[in-house]
Amino acid sequence: MVQLVGSLRKELADSISTCKILVVGAGGIGCELLKNLVLTGFKNIEVIDLDTIDVSNLNRQFLFQKKHVGKSKAQVAKESALQFCPSANITAYHDSIMNPDYNVEFFRKFMLVMNALDNRAARNHVNRMCLAADIPLIESGTAGYLGQVTVIKKGMTECYECQPKPAQKTFPGCTIRNTPSEPIHCIVWAKYLFNQLFGEEDADQEVSPDTADPEAAWNPEETAARATASDKDGDIKRVSTKEWARSTGYDPVKLFNKLFKDDIMYLLTMDKLWKKRKAPTPLDWHHLTPSRLSASPGLKDQQVLDVWGYCQLFQHSVETLRSQLQEKGEGAELVWDKDDPPAMDFVTAAANLRMHIFSMSMKSRFDVKSMAGNIIPAIATTNAVIAGLIVLEGLKILSGELESCRTIFLNKCPNLRKKLLVPCVLDPPSANCYVCASKPEVTVKLNVHKTMVLTLQDKIVKERFGMVAPDVQIEDGKGTILISSEEGETEANNSKFLSDFGIRNGSRLQADDFLQDYTLLINVLHVEDLERDVEFEVVGEAPDKAPPPQTNQEEVNSITNGNKDSAQPSTSSKGYQKFFEGNSESEGGNFDQFIQNYFSLRIFQGFAVLRHLYAFLHFDEILGLN
Repeated sequence: MVQLVGSLRKELADSISTCKILVVGAGGIGCELLKNLVLTGFKNIEVIDLDTIDVSNLNRQFLFQKKHVGKSKAQVAKESALQFCPSANITAYHDSIMNPDYNVEFFRKFMLVMNALDNRAARNHVNRMCLAADIPLIESGTAGYLGQVTVIKKGMTECYECQPKPAQKTFPGCTIRNTPSEPIHCIVWAKYLFNQLFGEEDADQEVSPDTADPEAAWNPEETAARATASDKDGDIKRVSTKEWARSTGYDPVKLFNKLFKDDIMYLLTMDKLWKKRKAPTPLDWHHLTPSRLSASPGLKDQQVLDVWGYCQLFQHSVETLRSQLQEKGEGAELVWDKDDPPAMDFVTAAANLRMHIFSMSMKSRFDVKSMAGNIIPAIATTNAVIAGLIVLEGLKILSGELESCRTIFLNKCPNLRKKLLVPCVLDPPSANCYVCASKPEVTVKLNVHKTMVLTLQDKIVKERFGMVAPDVQIEDGKGTILISSEEGETEANNSKFLSDFGIRNGSRLQADDFLQDYTLLINVLHVEDLERDVEFEVVGEAPDKAPPPQTNQEEVNSITNGNKDSAQPSTSSKGYQKFFEGNSESEGGNFDQFIQNYFSLRIFQGFAVLRHLYAFLHFDEILGLN
């Protein structure tokens, strides 16, 4: 007769109480997961999270209360989880998992790693560390009512990077600066403006009219003479946006007239741009009439103000941000944060004023915040279900039944078999994966005469291929070091072009990241011209080459726990079709059998009851009324 401890076999219960696991992330999924783990009997848990608690977290991350705002998520999650099981041994790290201290040896001390992350870069990194340490990884994510859990094991399943992920949507610079046609274009422009005025300036985020726009086909010297400005301080021919703003003392009226009058008048001189478009209408602060309209009913964040209301909001936010800069001292910079009220007010006002100028319907602060932060609304119950599934997959792994693990999708509506939870067999590793293949290799298309070493380092090797501290050498028979992870060692190379080092069509580069125990061979394919605003292209790995899902494309494009870059946790393109169309009877039968074997319905019910009981008993605390 099988001996049980609670609803688990004794052998499994013993394994749970002794094994050591790592939880990466203590946010929406992480809070639910920690609670589930300690209630299931896990005793040795380490949790790591870089973030601190914000007021906006309190509606779904139930381990946190109003008194915890500003504190470490990992540390507070540990303290709260211990109230469920004081005998548990939980170690909390308020740190980034990408810190070199958390090397392969650190990962090897765990039997299992569980991801509860909200960004692609960290997911890529943990994926590689688990591959290097040969430790099973459970990957997860949610987006609104959608969710997903999958298992990654070296040599047995696809890794997180086996299938290309859709890239974060970007917009051509000339569209942002000259011809916005959608509210998101104006919101991106407003975020760029914040950095140009108050934050770290970036030449790629310039907000002034783009004189190099090929569509305009106009003569800058001739049209510049026709453009007029309200005063000398508002001259659009400034060199630095921030220096000009400082010279005006961040005067809100001068800033307003420069951005919404002078620059717009300058755009109007580009006659060709407006032959098939509705021309923008400049705004002049001194010609605006104060509104006497009362605020519309409803929540403040969901109200859409009139033009004068956004003018006043612009003025107030500029004055507040100016004060913040002065308090920080000379040379200080601000960092845009969607949860910082003055910064959010500034972007809301600037974006809406630009929308009005370009004849678009203005948006509420709530809508602007959702788009500016690329926010997918997070739902507490979705996080709870996904966290429960993570634990169930973990039980399979610890039972030695890894072959029965599944990728499980949580759907918004029942599929054809009337199921919300759709399990799919895990796919094997992709032979072409540039991460988990036996000899990872890629081909990159670029112009060796225009691509600098710094671009290769930051945008290709680090950003595109996810390395943290890369070393890159040229396979030229000499072992020429192009990029070194040692600070300052190859800094002189940064501003040089690849061709300066003899790199040409067919050259091969070896990129190593010793922290990730990862080596990638890069084949260079030289091309003279790429598409506008494209600096390089990975041949055969572009996101648009990935097999698209059959339906509901937009809903599944970003299952991320409300993340910032729409990074999918999915590793299976085949799984998408099963997600929407259902799965075979045999797979469904196996999953149903597993549900019965592990009393998962009871576990889910128990977690739900405990969660709602906790919420009921701590209702005042959760709402911050205590």
